[in-house]
Amino acid sequence: MTDQPTTGSRLVIFLVVFIDLLGFGLVLPLLPVYAKVYSQDETGIQLGMLMASFSIMQFLFAPFWGKLSDRYGRRPILMVGLLGSVVFYSLFGFATTLSNPELTLILLFVTRIGAGISGATISTAQAYIADTTTPETRSKGMALIGMAFGAGFTFGPLLGMIALIGRDDTPGPWPGYVAAVLSAFALCLAIFKLPESRTIDSASAARKRFDLQAFRTAIGIPSIGLILLASFVCIFSFANFETTLSLLIKGNNNKISAAPFHFSNVKICATYSFIGVMLALVQGGVVRRVAGRIKDATMATGGAMLQIIGFAVMLLAMNLANDWILFVALGIVTTGFAFMQPSLLALLSRRSNPEQQGVIMGVGQSVSSLARIIGSGIGIPLLTIHLNLPYFVAIGLMTCGVLVIICGGRTGNDFGDSPQLRTSE
Repeated sequence: MTDQPTTGSRLVIFLVVFIDLLGFGLVLPLLPVYAKVYSQDETGIQLGMLMASFSIMQFLFAPFWGKLSDRYGRRPILMVGLLGSVVFYSLFGFATTLSNPELTLILLFVTRIGAGISGATISTAQAYIADTTTPETRSKGMALIGMAFGAGFTFGPLLGMIALIGRDDTPGPWPGYVAAVLSAFALCLAIFKLPESRTIDSASAARKRFDLQAFRTAIGIPSIGLILLASFVCIFSFANFETTLSLLIKGNNNKISAAPFHFSNVKICATYSFIGVMLALVQGGVVRRVAGRIKDATMATGGAMLQIIGFAVMLLAMNLANDWILFVALGIVTTGFAFMQPSLLALLSRRSNPEQQGVIMGVGQSVSSLARIIGSGIGIPLLTIHLNLPYFVAIGLMTCGVLVIICGGRTGNDFGDSPQLRTSE
């Protein structure tokens, strides 16, 4: 294992995650627009499935890519994912130029499914960071992924905002094309600048193939199981929040007519860009500086508690119909997530067998994707029942999440530091 990744490899890993979240951030704030232009389904089921299809594919394919990266190396898997992003984001742009709404909707589903499969290689990017960092610098490396998450969540909505300017609320093709060009750039960097991080012993690789029993043994370690549970709860709460936000602040849906905010589509995109900027600034300017000085479990716990406070302030902003309080709430929730996510990733990596980093990080990515699927699927129906309900649910779940994080932090040690972990090989 190399001590640190090179500057070129850092940039590639950053771009892999950035492009993954660019597509996610591109679609999320435009949900009300897509619902109006392409979908005639007033139940919202088509809209929900369009969003969920991306996360469903990540849930299914993240362990698959992780397994392949453990066997064949991180570099080829990352390049395959980037190539897929080039294809499907190009198709995304083309789909929006068609005059047939039904055909456009079908192609949008195809592109979201394909982008989800390609984007599932984010777990391989996490494994690459784990390969090229020491346990002491692991959280700093994971914070780099968090910075890319924030950057993608910033520029995705900005691309969506640009697409809407002067188009009468009809999305244009350029966001998809720009995302495809960025994917192609990252692919070229991967080809010429990304060294392989996984040193594969050919003999052991031939004999020690991944099997279901090894997988069960790995996640059966109480420490890892608790960390995965904490990740599920925390990502579920954040997905519940981010999925309902665009519908809440748009405020003109017939099922949520009582919404106190009535943002334009451009302002919705700007709001999501604000969230992305906060993520990038906090993870890049704060988390990476304090990582290693403060325990990962402590940072994750603090982040979860900040999210609870943020959701409470969100409820206050809704009751007072105050835009300024709303943005304060968004800042608090986002700051909490910025501390929590890389800390949980670092904990998961440090507690895992190095020979199974790809698999375990793939499991972690699948857990996150499953949480996004369920959070997205439940959040919108809760919003239609009562505007406050998604955020009360988020507060309750995050409270449970704090307890799980504390238990996970106190259970077990880094791999190799405890007899229990050593016997799991």
